[in-house]
Order: sequence, then structure tokens, then C-alpha cells
Amino acid sequence: MSIVALSFTLIFVMITMLASVWQKVGLEKEIAIGTIRSAIQLLLVGYVLQYIFNTKNPLLLLLIISIMILVASYNASKRAKGITGIVWRIFVSIALTELLMMALVLGLGIVEVSPRYIIPISGMTIGNAMVVAGLFLNRMKEEVQSSRPEIETLLALGATAKQAVHSQLKKAVKSSMIPTIDSMKTVGIVQLPGMMTGMIIAGADPVEAVKYQILIVFAFTSSAAITAITLSLLSYKSWFTADLRVKEI
Repeated sequence: MSIVALSFTLIFVMITMLASVWQKVGLEKEIAIGTIRSAIQLLLVGYVLQYIFNTKNPLLLLLIISIMILVASYNASKRAKGITGIVWRIFVSIALTELLMMALVLGLGIVEVSPRYIIPISGMTIGNAMVVAGLFLNRMKEEVQSSRPEIETLLALGATAKQAVHSQLKKAVKSSMIPTIDSMKTVGIVQLPGMMTGMIIAGADPVEAVKYQILIVFAFTSSAAITAITLSLLSYKSWFTADLRVKEI
């Protein structure tokens, strides 16, 4: 794609900004900032990936994946402000998910051991895990606050912290996984996923593109479960004070 053709894509941004002005939504500034940031970030990532692909340095590969997990953890943690140590708990959950996914994908020889494959697949896995973590925390916060009397009653009767919020944890885990499962049910019918579409546009054989997309869909489902369950096990105590009272969040 030429620079001139790429510049024409700003028409989509202009349409969005005009719609915001027309409806007086007031999102023009955010749209402009988001447009500039996304363009700069993606261009920088493109040059960084080009360098990594050429050098094939495993330390650089590990560094970029670690940064991706850290940024994802920080972003997801915004859903649970006031919960001490939630960032590292999310980081461990996403890192474990990424480790298991890569161990299976590379160990079974599903994809080639190359940064060209590892980074894109890791990015999609980490991104999906980030969304799942955010959804889990958001739902858990709502469940804990709405069920405060029930939780405190269970604690008063001698229940442990985990027993007191067991029902809320199950609901939060289930809620965080629903979008991934719904997407899995409709993929290829309602939507054509980005990875498959990108490969086809780039000239890849459609059947080959579909094979890689199936890999991603199945990996997403597994990563959603691993992230949600791991985060629930690591974070359930965080919703209580040291003397087992429900935190005000």
C-alpha cells in the first residue's frame, strides 16, 4: 500500500469526527489523539518487528513479549482500581497463559519457531487475555459490591475468603469467557477474523489462512479459560481487608 493510498484512510477518521460534531458527542479530541497515537504506535511497532525479524535475537523476542504482557496487565488493572497488587496478579495470569499457549503451539510443531510467527500469535493471545482479565475484574467488582451482605454473612458463619466469594468468582469467570465463546460460534459466518482476512489480502491461499485462523480461535478459547481461572485464584483475597471485611471499591 502506497503512502498516498494510506493517507486516504483518514477519510474514515474525518467521518467519525463529523458524526461526533453533528451529534454533539464531544469525542473529537479523543478521536484525534487516538488517531495520532495509533498511527505512531503501529509505525514504530512495524520498524521494531522488522528489526527483530532480521536479527532473530531471542532476548529481543522475550523483551517485546514481556513488554506486551506488562502493558496489557496495566491496562486491565484499570478495571479494579483500589485493589492492591492487582497488576502483578494479572501479569502472572497472562504470562502463564502465554507460556502454555507457546509451549503447545511450538512444542507440537504447529507453527515454525520463528519471531515472524511467535510475535503475532503472542500478540493476539495476550490481547485476548487482557480483555478477559478486564471483563473478569469488572464483573467481579459488581458481584462483590452487590452481594456484600451475603458475603459478610458467610464470613460471620466461619467461611473462608474463598468460600465466601465462590459464587461471585464463578459468575465473573463465566461472564469473562462469554464474548470469546460467542465469537467462536459465529466466526466465519457473522465475521471474518482479522488474521484470516489479512493473510488473504496479502495473497495467501484462503484455505491456509483458515487453518491459521482455526489455530487462533481454539487458542483464544483456551487462553480465556486459563486467564480467568488463574486470575480468580490469585485475586480472590484482594477483595478483602486484612481482617476479612469486604473492601469499599
